[in-house]
Order: sequence, then structure tokens, then C-alpha cells
Amino acid sequence: MIFRIGTAAWALPRDVRDRFPPGASNLARYAGCLNATEINSSFYRPHRRATYERWAASVPEGFRFAVKLPKAITHEARFVDCEPLLTRFAEEIGGLGKKRGPVLVQLPPKFAFDAALADRFFAELNAIVGGAVALEPRHPSWFTSEVEALLIEHHVTRVAADPAPVPEAARPGGWPALAYFRLHGSPRIYWSSYDEEARARWLSRIRATEAEESWIIFDNTASGAATADALAFQKGTGPVGLQSTGPG
Repeated sequence: MIFRIGTAAWALPRDVRDRFPPGASNLARYAGCLNATEINSSFYRPHRRATYERWAASVPEGFRFAVKLPKAITHEARFVDCEPLLTRFAEEIGGLGKKRGPVLVQLPPKFAFDAALADRFFAELNAIVGGAVALEPRHPSWFTSEVEALLIEHHVTRVAADPAPVPEAARPGGWPALAYFRLHGSPRIYWSSYDEEARARWLSRIRATEAEESWIIFDNTASGAATADALAFQKGTGPVGLQSTGPG
């Protein structure tokens, strides 16, 4: 199993900054220790292709970027008539080249499952954007056998989230070749750090999956805990980006 370990964005808080090697930018320094990051700013505003190209040029060959789908698609259009938006997004993130990882699709808490709409959208997403997709639904209607079958059909993995909005959300689902864990901080979302016991518990769950590649993204950034947690978690998985023991 390949582990992709990182944080939402690439901040280097003061308390861990000296653990990263020198570099031309925070991103270059970050990529000297961790092998993945999740671009969340793309959710709020578009970035020029040249910006993605610059980011890609700042990191080693083995580094990967997950990119969050714009809220204009997930929260405003809500999967309806999204072809122009998807086309623009695909052109922009194409600047990452081979360093592009999964597209993260986070849904609003009140976005309920609609089979026809979801089927059409994921077919469109695969055709226009392509690549791996990780879906983070938050409405209970997305956690059924019908949805599971649809996600597998479209090669979409379902995010395992902590804290989980519903019990089923704590476990990964959908396309089994990829697992994507978003650790937002628990019990206080975005703030709480993960102690050694919690990290060991999550590592055990991750190794129990059948995924060929697992992404572990720490999103508890409000307190600055994410970076330290990612570094600590990395120590338990062996060399970053290489195959680790366990199923998968």
C-alpha cells in the first residue's frame, strides 16, 4: 500500500518549521518531508493554470496534489449544467501534470442523493476532468448500497471523515482501489490534535483497507495542529511514498 500523507494546504507553523529542510518557498520546504497536500483554495476561487504549473515545479517528482472541486459546482450549481465549469477547472488543474492526485468533491450537508443527477454528474466529471475522484458526502442519503454501487461504477471513492457526520462516514467506501481519509480534528473539528493512541487507531483502520493507495489528509488547521500530526503519523508508516506493510 502506498501512503500519501499531508495537510490541507502547506502551512509551516512556527513550532514545527525547523523540522523542514531549507527551500525556495514554504511549499518546497513542505515537500521535503511530506509527499502530498490538498489544495483547498480552489474551492473558493479559481487559480490560473500558470499557478498550478508553478506549484508543480516546486515539488519532487513523487509528490502529489489533491485538488478540491470549486463550490460553484458543488454548492451553487449542485451538479446541474456544470460542463462549462468542469471544462475550466480541468484546464486550470492540467498545470499540475503528472503531479495531480485525486479531485476532492465535498458536498454540502443538505445535499441529498439523487440517483439520476449523481450518475450524470460523475459521468461528466470523468469525461471532462478524468483521474481519481474522492467524494465527501455529508447527508445520510448517500450512505446506502445503491450509492455504493453507483460510486464503484464510476470509480469514485468515498472519503472516510473524522468527525463523521453519520456513523457510516467514518469508513471509506465506493471504489476500493483508492482510500481517502480526511481527519478534521476530533472532538473539536478543525482544532483538536490527534494523540499517539488516535493516530495508531487510524493507521490500523487504514491498513485494513484493500486500497492500493491511501491518502491521509489532516485538516485540523485552525490550531496549527495538522502539520505536526502529519509528521507524527508519517513516522508510523515507513518511508514516505513507498509501499508499506499490510493488505493492499
